[in-house]
Amino acid sequence: MNNTTPKHNTPRDVFLYLLNILTFYLSIIGFIMLYIQYIAATFPDPLNFYYTAIANTVRVATSIFVVAVPVFILTSWLLAKDLKKNPEKREGRLRKWLIYFTLFVSSVTIIVNLIIVVYNFLSGELTIQFFLKTLTVLLVALAVFGYYIWELRRKDAGTSRVPKILAWVLACVVLASIVAGFFIVGTPTEQRARRFDEQRVGDLQILQSQILNYWIQKQSLPSNLNILEDSISGFLVPKDPDSDAPYEYLIASPLSFELCATFKTSTKDFKASYKGSRDFYVEPVSYGSFQQNWDHEAERACFQRTIDPELYKQKQLPVQY
Repeated sequence: MNNTTPKHNTPRDVFLYLLNILTFYLSIIGFIMLYIQYIAATFPDPLNFYYTAIANTVRVATSIFVVAVPVFILTSWLLAKDLKKNPEKREGRLRKWLIYFTLFVSSVTIIVNLIIVVYNFLSGELTIQFFLKTLTVLLVALAVFGYYIWELRRKDAGTSRVPKILAWVLACVVLASIVAGFFIVGTPTEQRARRFDEQRVGDLQILQSQILNYWIQKQSLPSNLNILEDSISGFLVPKDPDSDAPYEYLIASPLSFELCATFKTSTKDFKASYKGSRDFYVEPVSYGSFQQNWDHEAERACFQRTIDPELYKQKQLPVQY
């Protein structure tokens, strides 16, 4: 009797296997990125902590994770269904090549991580943050290696309930990871509010720099912010990024002024949540504003600045004959 069952991979098989392995790698990358950022937020490094960078990476990792995992589960289910119907495909070259390549990648990852751990141990730099990040990568690599070794050796194709159980576990991990992010880096609404506040501080830094430059050139403070606009340089006075309302500018004395804005979040609450971090605004947005105090509550806040004439006096250019 002729066996009409295909023994070689069809174009459909190639499509499913490649899509499956691609989404698998994306899921692993998204998972590792996500939990590394969670660790960085939970155990902040005073020398290297920037909330916005962490939040941005969390959004990217979550997007990858949420989209790639369902596609991986779906393609795995379709492939398992096909292998149950055609057991001889388990010995297909494409499937074996992809499995062994994944084993190779996970093996290299394990070896490299162990080398890094030993190196940092000898250097005396095994911080809790580094240890947890390395442990996360190591555990993921070991889990991947162990699963695919089992997949190669198992003889119960089509009857084992392990893949189905793992699919449910993976779905629960995705859900738990997303929920954990709400507690660690805040909800999407809270993150958006913080980004608006960061933009507000950046605008105030720019205005402060422009006011200072104006005083250096004219030895007096501008009477209002609109005077700072310059059609040649192209500078336009920024406005609140959310409400489009103008920022407040008040002259306190010939050498003092205040810049005011209404904020949606509190930097004090942020510092209480991320103990060990130096500041929320650890990177001056522009114009070399240095690390001045931009702390504020979730309300209208004013920042008073006083110009030191000796420090910022205009340099006289030599007279040329």
